[in-house]
Amino acid sequence: MDPLRPCVAGDRAALYDVCLLTGDSGSDASPLYAVPHLLGDVYVGPYVTFEPGLATVFDDGAGAQGYVLGALDTRAFEARCEKSWWPSLRAAHPLGSVAEGTADARLVALIHDPPAAPDHVVREHPSHLHVDLLPRWQGGGWGRRLMERLFAQLAAAGSPGVHLGVGRGNDRAIAFYERLGFTVLDDTSADALFLGCRLF
Repeated sequence: MDPLRPCVAGDRAALYDVCLLTGDSGSDASPLYAVPHLLGDVYVGPYVTFEPGLATVFDDGAGAQGYVLGALDTRAFEARCEKSWWPSLRAAHPLGSVAEGTADARLVALIHDPPAAPDHVVREHPSHLHVDLLPRWQGGGWGRRLMERLFAQLAAAGSPGVHLGVGRGNDRAIAFYERLGFTVLDDTSADALFLGCRLF
C-alpha cells in the first residue's frame, strides 16, 4: 500500500502533532512551547483549510507520520489568511499574552505581523510549501516522494516555481532541499534563507 495519500478533514490534529514533533529543526519542539497548538495554527491550519488539495500525508497505517503542504499562489494565499485566518488567532492571542522572549511569543508576534517572501522570490517562484516527517522516517526517501508529488501538482496547475523558507542553522534540511534542486533565492534575513526550485 502506498503510504502517501491525500489529506482528509480528520487529519488536522495528527498533522498539528507532526508539526510540533518536528518543529525544532526536524526534532521535537514540544519542550519549547507552552501553547503547543500555536505552531500548527501557523504552519498547518491555513494550508489544510484553504488548499487541502495540495496537502499530501505520509501514513504508515498507524496515522499521519508526515506531510507536505502547498500554496499555489503565495500572494493570494497571504491575502486569504489576512482576511480569514489571522484575525481570530490575533483575538485569541493578543500581543503580550505570553511571556516575552519565549518561542510562544515569537509565534504570537508572527501571527500579528506575518512575514512575506520578497517580491523577487515570488515573481518566478509563486508557490510555496512546508514539509515535515517524524524523525524515524527521515532519511528514507519519503520526504523526496512527498515533495515530488507536490511538484507535479503545482506544475500541472501552471506554477513555474516553488519556494520555501528554512532556518540558517538547519543544515540537514538545507542539504536535503539542495539535493532536490533548490537554490538560494534570498539570504538577506539574519535567521532564514529563501530557497527556490523551478518546476518547468
